[in-house]
Amino acid sequence: MKSLAHYWYTSKPVLRAALWPVLLLLPLSWLYCLLVQVRRGLYRFRLLAQRRWQTPVIVVGNIVAGGSGKTPLLIALCDYLKAQGRRPGVVSRGYGGSVQGVHALVNTDTPTLVGDEPLMIFQRCNVPVVVAADRPAAVDRLLAMENCDIVLSDDGLQHYRMGRAFEIAVIDSQRGLGNGFCLPAGPLREPAGRLASVDLVVFNGRGEYADSELYYTLQPGRIVRLSDAGHEVGQDYFTGKSVHAVAGIGNPPRFFEQLRAQGLTIIEHPFEDHHAFTAEDFAGWSAECIIMTEKDAVKCRQLLLEEGQGGAFLADAWVQSVDAVFSDALKQAVDNRLLKL
Repeated sequence: MKSLAHYWYTSKPVLRAALWPVLLLLPLSWLYCLLVQVRRGLYRFRLLAQRRWQTPVIVVGNIVAGGSGKTPLLIALCDYLKAQGRRPGVVSRGYGGSVQGVHALVNTDTPTLVGDEPLMIFQRCNVPVVVAADRPAAVDRLLAMENCDIVLSDDGLQHYRMGRAFEIAVIDSQRGLGNGFCLPAGPLREPAGRLASVDLVVFNGRGEYADSELYYTLQPGRIVRLSDAGHEVGQDYFTGKSVHAVAGIGNPPRFFEQLRAQGLTIIEHPFEDHHAFTAEDFAGWSAECIIMTEKDAVKCRQLLLEEGQGGAFLADAWVQSVDAVFSDALKQAVDNRLLKL
């Protein structure tokens, strides 16, 4: 049975029989759009209160459900701001985590507690990260405990109670806005017209739907052992080997394409975004090694794949990082606009 996401991103005409699930859901989508716009209007006209801070808050989000590649951009922005002498901190909802209330990440945290993306950002960027369903409360905690002079929100474009100085909407250049309908008939959290009100619309890659010079590309980074990030290998390590490729992200095909472009022969294993891995996910595999994304690695390290515990596949397990590289136009926009906040 096909998932709704299959229908959201199909390129077939909407009247084809295969897309009847979309047509049946359109009345719900129209109601959803209406409610979303009414809610946003209540904040715009100050009928609902919005929190503001002297420290600027930058939201890096999207208007589609599921991944668009915004987290690599947020990580790159953190690194870029640090290189310019700024002191960024990050707030996140902590999707997939179990923590209640407001929690500032520490080195002993696990993805089951705080969520996979916040933990990846914390480990990769070495900046303070606070998770909470209540984003304003997360900003309050971050500013109370750390000497931050700029706050980045991982997602939260639709969390209007959190005031913001700057909004960045990320679009996957390969998938665009799907069929253009709001949830549940399509992937949009807000109508496409919302993009006209954000400060920057940035494309992940240079695919079919990228119509702007404001983009970044995801370039392969280090390949390190899952159990030992200090053990790094080059692409030649995988020459002649059959590799299980694991991706539990918003757009797994992008990761698989990247590995093939590096010359790897892979067996694809796509999982749902934020998938909670278990040892059984890897049982019975016969290839020589495994390679996965950083986001998956923060959850899979605790499985001790290379020890074969719990029935997991005994093999070399590796992590492929990616780096977001700004286009010249995007770098200029960041220099001209973000650094002045």
